Amino acid sequence: MSGAALVGYSSSSGGSEDESGGSPRAAAGREEGAGGGSARGAATHGAGPAQTSMPILRLPLPDSVLNMFRDQEEEVTDDSSKHGGRVRNFPHERGNWATYVYLPCEIQEELLELRELLVSHARRYTVSLTAMEEFHVSLSQSVVLRYHWINPLVQSLKEHVASFYRFFCTASQVKVYTNQRKTRTFVGLEVSCGHSQLLELVSEVDKVMEEFDLPTFYKNPSFHISLAWCVGDLTDKLEGQCLQELQEIVDGFEDSTFLLRFQWDQIRCRSGNKFFSFPLR
Repeated sequence: MSGAALVGYSSSSGGSEDESGGSPRAAAGREEGAGGGSARGAATHGAGPAQTSMPILRLPLPDSVLNMFRDQEEEVTDDSSKHGGRVRNFPHERGNWATYVYLPCEIQEELLELRELLVSHARRYTVSLTAMEEFHVSLSQSVVLRYHWINPLVQSLKEHVASFYRFFCTASQVKVYTNQRKTRTFVGLEVSCGHSQLLELVSEVDKVMEEFDLPTFYKNPSFHISLAWCVGDLTDKLEGQCLQELQEIVDGFEDSTFLLRFQWDQIRCRSGNKFFSFPLR
């Protein structure tokens, strides 16, 4: 990590065979006759009179069958221009589902106002930040799952976090982060109070990842809530004087002590376009 590593943010059946279950070449062979010879050839060699080949009628598959597995894979086109210049942490492959575990933050109007103040101030240092649309604290890296792994992993997560109680965190320290490939920079609020509970949760999430031979979370993580981001590594522009002024904005914001205290009552897992929630006790 730079400052601290950041988790990456992250998605009909078809084939060459015909509907009868064979390839086009095999279908042609069936129409030619036994032994691969043509009907005319069979008549020449005394195998019997030539038989007229009849066209094979195929009934169309019902929509219920065609749509049966449509939700198992996402249609994704890698075009960074459609995502503000963001670059995937790993290439998209059909059947792979980007997955991560996190604690969701309730969006409050006051927090949105604070975010806009920080974004506006960063422009003075020629940094154009994009506001985050949702807030969360990551408990895992973004990993790749095959579709048939999703439900077993979710079930294992549910079992590992079932004993955890709700707790509070305080996040008031402004910090600058980059992802591992340094293709994006983030301005976030680092968690201070509640750090030990987060480490306990990560320990259980890591056990689940190990079950599926997936990467565990970062060592000595800096838990944080990202508020805004930009493309590229702009830590040099954001740190130093700019970071100090951003911290002054947070410290001077009305009711910041109350605003930046978060209660966690559930854990979530996102896999592609699927969301799973695990309530805390």
